[in-house]
Amino acid sequence: MLLLHIANKNYSSWSLRPWVLLRELGIPFIERLTPFDEQASGAFKSFSPSGKVPCLVDGETVVWDSLAIAEYVAERHPHVWPADRNARAWARSASAEMHSGFGELRNHCGMNCGLRVKLHAVTAALRADWQRVDEIWCEGLSRSGGPFLADERFTAVDAFYAPVAFRVQTYSPGLSARAADYAERLRALSSMRAWYSAALREPWRDVPHEVEVRSYGVVLQDDRQPS
Repeated sequence: MLLLHIANKNYSSWSLRPWVLLRELGIPFIERLTPFDEQASGAFKSFSPSGKVPCLVDGETVVWDSLAIAEYVAERHPHVWPADRNARAWARSASAEMHSGFGELRNHCGMNCGLRVKLHAVTAALRADWQRVDEIWCEGLSRSGGPFLADERFTAVDAFYAPVAFRVQTYSPGLSARAADYAERLRALSSMRAWYSAALREPWRDVPHEVEVRSYGVVLQDDRQPS
């Protein structure tokens, strides 16, 4: 069976992508969580060549990048991507853009599921990143007819934007109604609710992530259980 290494569910947006993809598509896997505070000790390096998560292990095969994991799983499960060629090309492009871009959004609006945050300031570059997310979501929904970005069913491109749905909840960026509805639709998925519930119950606080979020904004609400 597939073994998926992840880190803290409260923080690890990269881990969420393959996790929610596998869960939502009903592909069996074993989850193994290693907290971020063990990364410095070299614990991640024991299972991941890059020393980072996510990392998928399938027998002797190790895949250590979220986009590579999606493509690897798609070799056995074609429904990872849309069946239509044009829809599949769009979905791969939108996924790759999220995978390699949106630097301002990542830096200023890191995933911290249990918090609600008011940013000190919204830079032009950050506003542009949020606008681009809105554009992609609205375009995808228009092309597919919904309820998901590239198909009537959940596919990999939805998984790649799933962490952004939690960021929308945390930072309230002011998206269009259609984009906001899509973010809410993602958060309502059973797999996303399970991830969120587990994130709130985690006992760990990772100092770098906590310092980062407070350097960019004021924490208005913390729904996590006490550390």
